Amino acid sequence: MKRGLFVGRFQPFHLGHLYAVKKILGEVDELIIVVGSTQKSHEPDNPFTAGERILMLRSSLTEAEIDPRRYMVIPVPDALMHSTWVAQVTSYTPPFDTVYTNEALTRRLFQEADYEVKPVSLYKREDYWATGVRSRMLSDGKWEKLVPRAVAKIIMDIDGVNRVKGVMNKDHPNNSRS
Repeated sequence: MKRGLFVGRFQPFHLGHLYAVKKILGEVDELIIVVGSTQKSHEPDNPFTAGERILMLRSSLTEAEIDPRRYMVIPVPDALMHSTWVAQVTSYTPPFDTVYTNEALTRRLFQEADYEVKPVSLYKREDYWATGVRSRMLSDGKWEKLVPRAVAKIIMDIDGVNRVKGVMNKDHPNNSRS
């Protein structure tokens, strides 16, 4: 059985991520999806909690009718030092054969640990990137079409747009500190 590893923060999980998961599942029997930086939330680059991101991911894959026996979602916090991060990831996950990433540091760290690393197929990168989704939320733009319907529903249910606005704007009512 060939098992792959795909790491992301998924802030939020968008249609580009879904495309990547489907492409990777075309190459492997099983995919480990690592939700990274799980200790972070309620920040400009990380507005959503680990639990919310896992729910977004699982709900999207269910909506896309991807067999849950073919993937697992595993939360992993950041390591204190880059040199220990691969060991930390491998301690949280089952064994895997190939790492899928376009992130330069992730690629280097796994290559230095002798893992096969392949690039992730990108789909309309100019449209589908989490920073762009959050930017559209901030400016009251059309962000819903960039994420799976399941993710849009979760974000609406948790008042995620106001959270993004609150963590990005010091003057926003949700970001007052006494």
